[in-house]
Amino acid sequence: MKYSFRNDYGEIGNPEIIKVLYDSAYEQTLGYGFDQYTQALEQKFRKITKENLNVYLVSAGTQTNMILIDKALRNYEAVIAVDTGHVNVHETGAIEGSGHKILTVKGVEGKLTPEEVLEVLAKHSDCHMVIPKLVYISNSTELGTVYRCEEIKALYRLCQEKGLYLYIDGARLAAALASTLADYTLVEIAKYSDAFYLGGTKNGVLYGEALLIKHEKLKEQFHYHLKNKGGMLAKSYVVAKMFLRLLEEDLYLNNARHANRCADILVAGLEQLKVTHLPHNHTNQIFLTLKNEEISLLNKDYDFEIWSPGEKESMIRLVTSWATDIAMCETLIGDLTKILHQKM
Repeated sequence: MKYSFRNDYGEIGNPEIIKVLYDSAYEQTLGYGFDQYTQALEQKFRKITKENLNVYLVSAGTQTNMILIDKALRNYEAVIAVDTGHVNVHETGAIEGSGHKILTVKGVEGKLTPEEVLEVLAKHSDCHMVIPKLVYISNSTELGTVYRCEEIKALYRLCQEKGLYLYIDGARLAAALASTLADYTLVEIAKYSDAFYLGGTKNGVLYGEALLIKHEKLKEQFHYHLKNKGGMLAKSYVVAKMFLRLLEEDLYLNNARHANRCADILVAGLEQLKVTHLPHNHTNQIFLTLKNEEISLLNKDYDFEIWSPGEKESMIRLVTSWATDIAMCETLIGDLTKILHQKM
């Protein structure tokens, strides 16, 4: 195996972040989020976003989504999401398991539109149906696409008008912010949402996500809810230290820019080879379609996900990360060229 393009969390962590932990290995610190590092991180996020955000550090994305959504909704209230949304496809029924229905729509290139939200609201009109209460979007999306600022603002305005929460799954938020299509920063993300999280697991942190809540009602007794759902970390300070370093000198953006740049190299090679792929997303996920025999040959040297298997051809996903070797992107394109010309 030459190299893995399976995911963006396949390495232990960015050495700059590991160094912070190594240098403070023997420091004694309070637990459960009542330490000076978690508090400093909250103040850092408030300074960056200019919003009165509360920060809660959770171990993983699915847990973060489930805990926030369960706090926001009564058991007869529901989530609106695109059908490719992570909460709908890849969370093993975590949202449904906590008692909440997910109302799905098709979306446009993985993105939810205000028109689709209105359609869902119109269809749920009486007490025999669940009440749509929370709008869930991922940025970047599960297809690697990126919301523009006006798209997020439009959804937020609609949510405010209709009394809905807008929650942004930010597992790959750094990739979206680092995209050439993004016309916003964390300031706008915080301004035009009720809650969001900045993913660390997929951006060089050993583990952990930073959940940021702006809406006052969602903040109420959230620590109790977090503990009740098993999400309160005894070593919250460990994740806080990692995120403080991630935010320092824009490391989170630099990590994401490298991942996106590696993806651009792959996309450029695919376009030169005229390989069918989803529209250039300007983030670190690439979906391409090859014949199954070509995939088998490529899979001998490279690891990746078979995203959508077919009888004769299938879609695969290549993912780049903060740690991806640029030379290996070029090597993969060279090897794929040989495969397509049956010279390998």
